[in-house]
Amino acid sequence: MVRKIDTDVSRFKKIVKGQIKKNLKKYIKQGELIGKQGKDLVSIPVPEIEIPRFKFDFSKGKGTGQGKGKSGDKLGQGKPQDGNGEAGETPGQHILEVDVSLGDLAEILGEELELPKIEPKGNNKIKSVKDKYVGIRSVGPESLRHFKRTYRKALKRMISSGTFNPENPMVVPIREDKVFRSWSEKQIPQNSAVVIYMMDVSGSMGEEQKEIVRIESFWIDTWLRSQYKGLETRYIIHDSDAKEVDKETFFRTRESGGTKISSAYELCMKIINDEYNFAEWNVYPFHFSDGDNWAGDTEKCIEILTNDLIPRSNVFCYGQVESLYGSGKFIKTLEEHFADSDDVITSPISNKDDIYRSIKDFLGKGK
Repeated sequence: MVRKIDTDVSRFKKIVKGQIKKNLKKYIKQGELIGKQGKDLVSIPVPEIEIPRFKFDFSKGKGTGQGKGKSGDKLGQGKPQDGNGEAGETPGQHILEVDVSLGDLAEILGEELELPKIEPKGNNKIKSVKDKYVGIRSVGPESLRHFKRTYRKALKRMISSGTFNPENPMVVPIREDKVFRSWSEKQIPQNSAVVIYMMDVSGSMGEEQKEIVRIESFWIDTWLRSQYKGLETRYIIHDSDAKEVDKETFFRTRESGGTKISSAYELCMKIINDEYNFAEWNVYPFHFSDGDNWAGDTEKCIEILTNDLIPRSNVFCYGQVESLYGSGKFIKTLEEHFADSDDVITSPISNKDDIYRSIKDFLGKGK
């Protein structure tokens, strides 16, 4: 039996989902959701949802609590006090903060951007153990007692023994009537993935460029977590040298000096070789830069990508964030060398408006 409130809740969720899809591009561009995370939920300001409420009539100044009244008078709070400003005739916008799970948010993202499901590799390599209820037994803890089967067994015993009274149909199970659920351990495939974010933090990468990377990485994480049971993230920053850092440091650090992209690729390869068997793990390297690189280093980057990093990855993604000081040459080099490769995806990102399209560039091939 479906309760009325369940139908209302379902309808409300559909309305919220529709509003999020309608405004998804705005949410992605502004990054409103990143600062409103709590465990597996995101708080989203959803506009234009009308909430039922009582409305008072201040025009007559009478009714309950306002002196003598009669049946049918509207409840009031007295005459409104004078205020500053003129009255307006347009309705105000109703904003409601709604908690949405990251799973639902990923589903909306996938539908709106038409993202294909990812076919992971290594799905028979990594196993996890799951308890599954498979039968019934006569012993066990009370928490696993099967109520219906216990009741049925007790009822049969009382009817067969002639102790059941239809006028007073009370069934009291005894110890021999009780049955309990039994379980067994089952190994199930466990797909795991690692995302390795690399970012140029030299002087030409400013706060605006890092904010673009921060917003885009949030949505990339949201989608990939919906595709994999286990997702790990690692962070590498580089200028002329590279080092691994935590997430907070990744988005806050700013260095000065030159840029050697190969230092980040070498460290990325070391992490993969030491900790992530690429035959069992789904590996996603993402590199964000403004396109500047020391001229003598680009050839080395191509060599590392061709011989090591790309063969060990599901796909290699490079996002070039436009800045006033970056030359923008590196993306052209990648596009020339890997023009016929589906394993390398490049995406130019001029500003926050481009994030929406860039996410589809990176995730749209389903690799």
